[in-house]
Amino acid sequence: MALMITDECINCDVCEPECPNQAISMGEAFYVIDAGRCTECVGHFDEPQCVQVCPVECIPVNPEHVEAKESLWAKYRRLQAEAAAPATPG
Repeated sequence: MALMITDECINCDVCEPECPNQAISMGEAFYVIDAGRCTECVGHFDEPQCVQVCPVECIPVNPEHVEAKESLWAKYRRLQAEAAAPATPG
């Protein structure tokens, strides 16, 4: 299950630096979460860090991206492998 940020977001900037997968970025009006990078902090922490620090509680599970724990672990392993891969000269 990837998380999402609702339009109740106040753009306080506390969630973005907490994300170990760099899944959070500024959208057009408020922060957004990239479902392809969000593991709900599986592999890093016991609880999603963005949810822990959000002062307005606007980060629920995204109903369009429901994933089993095994899928989140697979995504975590993929992201770690990508991060460890050497950069390709451009």
